[in-house]
Amino acid sequence: MSATMAEFSFVEMLEANERETVKWQNWFEHQPAGLLDLPLNIALAKNVREFLLHIFAVELRYAERLAGSKVTEYESLPTGSVAELFGIGKKARTHFRDYLARATDEDLAVVVEFPTRISGVLSASKRKMFTHAMLHGVRHWAQLATVLREAGHGTDWGHDFLFSDVMP
Repeated sequence: MSATMAEFSFVEMLEANERETVKWQNWFEHQPAGLLDLPLNIALAKNVREFLLHIFAVELRYAERLAGSKVTEYESLPTGSVAELFGIGKKARTHFRDYLARATDEDLAVVVEFPTRISGVLSASKRKMFTHAMLHGVRHWAQLATVLREAGHGTDWGHDFLFSDVMP
């Protein structure tokens, strides 16, 4: 086995994230608008809308930190519609792609100190920050799929990476 086949790249991770997110957006676009207000209690969110905001705000804010850009205020992000919410994630993935296209090993090793909304000031390498942003979404999408299924709104595709078409 070659070293390259034994590695899961950040580009592949981002691609898997994007493909799963697009499926979620398509699914939400075909659901009643009121589903965004379905109650839940995860990550300080009180409903699906706030939970989607949480998923995408984390992605965007970490993408902005990686790029060295001004970090968007959480409260300023739009939440009125499925398109607005998923637009936050699309913007984040654009930033991530741009960052990965120019990232070097040296830059990925840079440790950044940053404030969080609930855990105070943290520090992490840019490599760890990117990985966190991707895995954060995976974990929360799984929680959301469970909440929606239990409320009678099951999705129609397999969410496990095995079902992804990112690699053979």
